Amino acid sequence: MAGADLIAGFGAPPPSGGGPDLYRRRTRRTVGEQAIKGLLAAAAVLSVITTTGIVLSLLSETVQFFGEVPIADFLFGTDWSPISGGESQSFGVLPLVFDTFYLTAIALMIAIPLGLASAIYLAEYASPRVRTLIKPTIELLAGIPTIVLGYFALTYVTPVILRDVLGLDVQIFNGLAAGIVLGILVLPTIASVTEDALSAVPQSLREGAYGLGATKRQVVLRVVFPAALSGIVAALVLGASRAIGETVIILVAGGANPSLSFDPAGPHQNMAAFIAQTARGDISAGSVEFLTIYAVGATLFVITLILNAIAISFVRRFRQVYD
Repeated sequence: MAGADLIAGFGAPPPSGGGPDLYRRRTRRTVGEQAIKGLLAAAAVLSVITTTGIVLSLLSETVQFFGEVPIADFLFGTDWSPISGGESQSFGVLPLVFDTFYLTAIALMIAIPLGLASAIYLAEYASPRVRTLIKPTIELLAGIPTIVLGYFALTYVTPVILRDVLGLDVQIFNGLAAGIVLGILVLPTIASVTEDALSAVPQSLREGAYGLGATKRQVVLRVVFPAALSGIVAALVLGASRAIGETVIILVAGGANPSLSFDPAGPHQNMAAFIAQTARGDISAGSVEFLTIYAVGATLFVITLILNAIAISFVRRFRQVYD
């Protein structure tokens, strides 16, 4: 059969002669593969639909909020007291945004050094037996309920560690304790993802560096770490996004007074904690106080989206592919 006839023959039934069967028959295996493919596609579509629904639900109420509050007053105002009535009511979101990044910065100052050090030790120095023991233990921290961590910060970190041990003059609700425990929360994420990135670096790079006379420390810091940089950055951004969106720890231990102060001994409140506190309060639905929940939620969503976009751009730019 000629080439054109052969191609055209794919749409026709197989020849009745004794020629080879060029058709793929439907078997139980192929049906299962198609079913799995359909389920995966449905999961992807469901994720897109869910994200779209969240955006639309935030958008409609946020637009209604900005119909009553000027967007410039919201974005650039420095006084946040939306629940207060009368002339004292103000909708400047800058204190909430500042506290969100401030508490995240405290958390990352705890989580980044400990997380990177743990990941480097597990990937480059620990024996397989030690690694199988320590890594699950670190990852168990991610399974501790955040309400437990919140009360740990309130009842132990503040009165025992900060006041009694370190002798610091901190209020019962303070940003320092909340930030420290927030760092403990995101530490497993940074450590686990970073360790995976370091372990994915080909062994041939290490062997080549050793062949040139490099020491263990030089191999880790000058060969393995730069080669895994894109994965490490992804781990840091993932941890930062987790810290920015944390609610319960800040709600329990951080206080309810957002401010533009750098004093960690005083109370601080991030955007997620404000949403939780206001949503459980006694405010009427549809009021401008109630609509602040959606406006702050939309702001938090945009901030997280921007961070993720920056991380994706950085990872794509510096990603190294090995054969």
